[in-house]
This record gives sequence, structure tokens and C-alpha cells, in this order.
Amino acid sequence: MAELKLDINGAAHTVQTDPACPLLFVLTDALGLGGPRFGCGLGECGSCTVLLNGEPVRSCVLPAAEAKGKIVTLEGLGTEENPHPVQRAFSEEEALQCGFCISGLLLTGMTFMDKNPGAGAEQIEEALRGVRCRCYAHGRMVQALLRYGRERGR
Repeated sequence: MAELKLDINGAAHTVQTDPACPLLFVLTDALGLGGPRFGCGLGECGSCTVLLNGEPVRSCVLPAAEAKGKIVTLEGLGTEENPHPVQRAFSEEEALQCGFCISGLLLTGMTFMDKNPGAGAEQIEEALRGVRCRCYAHGRMVQALLRYGRERGR
């Protein structure tokens, strides 16, 4: 066991854990966060996605000791009263189904659109290619990301 200091959603956290423990389990089990989810455990589906220093990473395969810098989960984007613009776009486009994959789709899509605000639907679909959605609401998710890109550009 080791003591790890982590910056999660703008707050400092100290946890006792095996340094090789996946970040996902620190976030969910030790800190009680519900945004990242255990999907495949292999970094393939994206349900466990978080932002590490502004880039999407798969927390199920990232050892907690290697999570250096700022970690942001869905909970760190906005609140129910004041959602982040990408969360608002997903809500307005009714792009949420079961929500299991939403960390991967929303955080990966948001990061892509922040870098490519004028991207079209085909480019967004390509950017989301590595994230698996079980209920396949990709059409509405792409529309939500297009809305986010348009509103971000105002």
C-alpha cells in the first residue's frame, strides 16, 4: 500500500492503495464517483474514460500511481444546476440512453470538439470510433457534439 495524492475534479485527495491499482477503482471504490464505469477492464470500450491533463484516458488500465496531474470525471464538468455546455448539448439533443458509456462518449467527444470545433459528423464518428455504446444512440450523440461545437464557436 502507498499513499497517493491525486487532483480529482479540482480537489486534492489522498488515498491509500496499491500503486498498481487501476485509477478506475480508486475513483469508484475509494472516492465513490459514479461517472467512470467498469465496462471491459481492457481499455477497449471507453466506459471508464476520464480526462488526465485535458486528454481522455482509460482509467481501467491506468495504474493510479501513474495518474499525475489533473483528473476530471463527469462529476467535475458541471452540476445539475449549472451543467457544462457539452452536458447541456447532450441533454437538449436527448443523446443519453442508459448512460453507461457516457464518460467515454462525452469526454472523448468534448475533447475532440474543443480541438476541432468545425468538425463534421463523419469526423466526430471517427473520433468516437473506439468508444462502445450498448444502446447505440450515436446519431443523437453526434448531433449533441455538433451542437456543442456550434455553441462553443459563438
